[in-house]
Amino acid sequence: MADLRLLYDAILDGDAKAAVSVAREALAENLRPMDLITGHLVPAMDEVGRRFECQEFFVPELLLSARAMKGAMELLQPLLAAAGAKPMGRVVIGTVKGDLHDIGKNLVASMLQGGGFEIFDLGADVPPEKFVAAVRERQAQIVCLSALVTVTMPAMKTTIEALRNAGLREQVKVLVGGAPLTEQYAREIGADGYGENATEAVTLARRALAGT
Repeated sequence: MADLRLLYDAILDGDAKAAVSVAREALAENLRPMDLITGHLVPAMDEVGRRFECQEFFVPELLLSARAMKGAMELLQPLLAAAGAKPMGRVVIGTVKGDLHDIGKNLVASMLQGGGFEIFDLGADVPPEKFVAAVRERQAQIVCLSALVTVTMPAMKTTIEALRNAGLREQVKVLVGGAPLTEQYAREIGADGYGENATEAVTLARRALAGT
């Protein structure tokens, strides 16, 4: 019988091979994919986030844990979709137009996925109209915008304005992040929240859906 404690431990240890192996064994024993996610993957990623905030983990550990979680999720997601399971929320994420950096954005996407969100990753150098189209097509509740260089920060405001002009601004919460950003700048451009790191993004997303 699959020892599901090993799934939790594999995420914390950043052991992608072990995470996939335990998840596959659990599925072979007809355990429910959603139970694996809510009972083991989400708690493990929450603990990863706690350790990062306490400076027990650093970015390399975050990346390894996120990779392990993603490996397990690749097995579980098709089964969830087939069963009609609903995610905690739908998130459209991307690095704004003119900015080709995606490491931070990828980490945030992985952490959100580990937190139970369905992720639609648009990649880097994403124009405002592509965010608008994705929100409309995917019926997303949250948009996450990333920028790593100062000169691309105005594209965040442009994207928010594009969502407003398309009549979609009221249906989504816009969260922003990136090295040059500040909470004050996020307020100035009309964003709903600013996350200093990937673990904060998960907290913000949960609060956004809860309306707090």
